[in-house]
Amino acid sequence: MAATEIKAPTTVEKLRGLPWSIAGDTGNTIFAQLVFFGSVFVLFLDELGLNKTQIGSLLSLIPFCGLIALFIAPATARFGFKRTFVTYFGVRKVISAGLLLTPWVIATFGPGAALIFVAAITAGFALTKAVADTAAFPWVQEYIPDSVRGKYYATSNLFTTIAAFLTVMTASFVIERIVGLTGFMLLIGVGVLFGFVSVFSYAQVPGGAPRQTTRADLSKMFLALRDTNFVRYMAGISLIIVGFVPLLSFLPLYMREQVGLSEGQVVVLTNGNLVGGLIAGYLWGWAADRYGSKPVMMSGLVLRLLLPVLWFVMPRNSEWSLYAALGIAVLHGFADMGWAIGSARLLFVSVVPAVQSMEYMALYYAWAGLITGTSQLLGGRVLDLVAGVRGAVGAFTLDPYSVLMAGAFLLGSIAIFLFRNVRADNRVSVGQFAGLFFHGNPLRAIESIVRYQRARGERDAVFTTERLGQAHSLLAVDELLDALRDPRFNVRYEAIIATSRMPADPRLTAALIRVLEGKSPALSVIAAWALGRIGDPAAIGALRTGLNSPYRSIQSHCVRSLATLGDQGIIPLLLKRLPVEPDYGLQIAYASALGKLGTTRGLDQVLRLLAAADDESTRMELALAVARMAGQEDGFIYLTRAVREQPGTALAQALASHRRTLAKRAPQNPALLLALDASIDALAREDVASGAAEFQKLLTLLPLERMKQHIAIILRACAAGLAESGVERIEYMLLALQALNPED
Repeated sequence: MAATEIKAPTTVEKLRGLPWSIAGDTGNTIFAQLVFFGSVFVLFLDELGLNKTQIGSLLSLIPFCGLIALFIAPATARFGFKRTFVTYFGVRKVISAGLLLTPWVIATFGPGAALIFVAAITAGFALTKAVADTAAFPWVQEYIPDSVRGKYYATSNLFTTIAAFLTVMTASFVIERIVGLTGFMLLIGVGVLFGFVSVFSYAQVPGGAPRQTTRADLSKMFLALRDTNFVRYMAGISLIIVGFVPLLSFLPLYMREQVGLSEGQVVVLTNGNLVGGLIAGYLWGWAADRYGSKPVMMSGLVLRLLLPVLWFVMPRNSEWSLYAALGIAVLHGFADMGWAIGSARLLFVSVVPAVQSMEYMALYYAWAGLITGTSQLLGGRVLDLVAGVRGAVGAFTLDPYSVLMAGAFLLGSIAIFLFRNVRADNRVSVGQFAGLFFHGNPLRAIESIVRYQRARGERDAVFTTERLGQAHSLLAVDELLDALRDPRFNVRYEAIIATSRMPADPRLTAALIRVLEGKSPALSVIAAWALGRIGDPAAIGALRTGLNSPYRSIQSHCVRSLATLGDQGIIPLLLKRLPVEPDYGLQIAYASALGKLGTTRGLDQVLRLLAAADDESTRMELALAVARMAGQEDGFIYLTRAVREQPGTALAQALASHRRTLAKRAPQNPALLLALDASIDALAREDVASGAAEFQKLLTLLPLERMKQHIAIILRACAAGLAESGVERIEYMLLALQALNPED
């Protein structure tokens, strides 16, 4: 079959191959930690006697070879991305095995020859790595579906971090106990073995078939430079590389020379890095798939900027040095994982067009290699040039590594401004993303999300849905949206209640509006209530429409929610409907809404409803509506609670607080003050019936004509109610006491 006729793997085939890819990542992580990329290799080179410039030069060979990507990219496509990668990935493991001959070369030809030998192996490794990586980028973009790319990186990180953690612990143990090159040779041998395991694993991953392409045409590749989004991304990446690669390359030596850690302790620091990555990996991957690449990348980058500052101010040659270094290493792993997942996902999903993957990726890899190599080369050179730097800034020590730290912080800060203008797939801004972790209870939200995804059975689903709302965190929005679409009625019902506990969010509001407008009255009723509780004004239109629902229960909850939202526009409609509404429940809802909105219009109608009410809860709700019209909601609620325990005492204290005001209002009316004192005295003795009778007499003696009209209407109604029912209608006493407040 011709290369152009080979079908791309289906999504099912891609998903089936991801476990093999993770296995390959895991094996290669062990290889990387022990050979070329971990602290072990830097310490190995130091053991051979290389100075910092030589170490930097040798390390720079690996990224510099990435320049050949510009010339070999079409060839890798014709040969097949997968075939190219697996072949050269395997060859570089064979070349790496040559490091095991280093002791023999030293013994036979001397240390000078050994340095040349190690350099030659490093160069061979770098060349084969460049070829394999050139093919890997477009292959990876193909076989990992974008919908699970963040989750894949997170899962892969879980396994690779555990593997790296165990590897570093083993390496630290070996280096501490086996002196000289023997320990390094043992570790390199183990690394090469796992490298071959990773070759076999990657061979099982689908995709990467040969393609019909033209030969290398640099002009086509450089067309990518006209893509301003790609150029901005590359500029930001370049600054990060130049700032952090030299610092991180020589960080093991800084920890040993300046901080005072042993070689074994330096290797152990990698475990702190791995723990941070392990903690953050799944969170960053999940967040990248849900909220987009850019917020995750920028958050990781901001955290990264803290690292050089912390390394600069950390205690040196102290019993606390190791603990401080480990703590910073954990943050390092946390930040690096966010940066790595976010920047990689941004590259594959938003920056590089899939149809031009080969050209873009070749240019990206070559440029990144050039910048990385130059950075490592210059990093070692800079350290040698500033070797004499010594000093202090306050209590903090200046040394050659301080120059690298300052550079990392400065260039990283500039990179942040460049990345702000890179187009991305994010659904929220960076600020909004950060805010998700500072509102509500993010830890509880994450725990509830995990529980929700694992829920089994309706009862478990209802319970976990409830917890999503209790977290009060917008991190749980997607799960609540999912629960609102659950086929199980009880889960949907609980989801509405849980959603009502959330901060306002456009997607949640829209989802509740759909429920309100749906054909399930039982859910529409609770959705109308929830929209009022959330407090999003965007729901006003839908709630107004709900006032015309054929179901009175929906109308009732809609009018109450509109009042909660402060919709003054419905007042004319309420005044029109209240006198003619035949349904008692709706009458109460309209009256309560008028009170909630704080208008005094319709006061007479509400008072008539109050006079006719025959159950306590309805009477108290209507009395509260009147109190709200008088602007005294808080006082009414406080006094209502107080009279439940000792009604006489509470009422006596409230009435006594009005004595001076009443004396001023009726200075020529001694009968009023006598009635006042008699009422206070009776109430204080818990003779509420007599106290209510005296209070009713007091109300009839008030100069109502000198009071505000709505206050006079309320007090007149209270006097009539007490005259008719006495203490049985204690709400009239509560209401009158609030209407008498001095500010009125």
